[in-house]
Amino acid sequence: MRFIVVDGLDGSGKTTHAELIQRKYLEKGKKVVLRSHPSDDTKYGQKAKKALLGRGKWNKTKATIYYAMDVIKSVRTGYGGVETLIFVRYLMGVAYLPLPLAKILYWVLTAFLPTSDYMFFLDLTPEESLHRMEDRDAEEMFENLEDLMKVRRKALSLTNGWHVIDTSGTIEEVHEKINRVLEGLED
Repeated sequence: MRFIVVDGLDGSGKTTHAELIQRKYLEKGKKVVLRSHPSDDTKYGQKAKKALLGRGKWNKTKATIYYAMDVIKSVRTGYGGVETLIFVRYLMGVAYLPLPLAKILYWVLTAFLPTSDYMFFLDLTPEESLHRMEDRDAEEMFENLEDLMKVRRKALSLTNGWHVIDTSGTIEEVHEKINRVLEGLED
């Protein structure tokens, strides 16, 4: 099974590009499942989303724990016959923690969760992230410049082996970058 991960700061285009990747493989006749985290269809995903709308260290901790449980639940779900599994979000949940703890938890997660050559971190500046989120109804706890700068720095420090894609261009330009990587992996 091809395991693809699309991650990045809010506003980086994770969902957009995951859906474009999904369409690419569906058009080739492949069976594809797309999972986004935190998910709406698990109690852990719902609790993670609720914690993200809260404030304070306790909500940060809860968001991380529930997020990790949501991802683990997604991995443990049977995907019989699926040729391509796409995950939106994978490492960002741990990037909300202090860096030493984030590195340890990420190491633990990758020991139990699948990894692959198909892991993409969609990068953009925290300023652009905020700009792209201006029209959202509810603000999550990390949606401020200071936290976005910290989270981005930590997330990038965890992306060893990932394909880091600059998303400052148009959707078409970014998708072309992703497609070049995908095609290179499949040659």
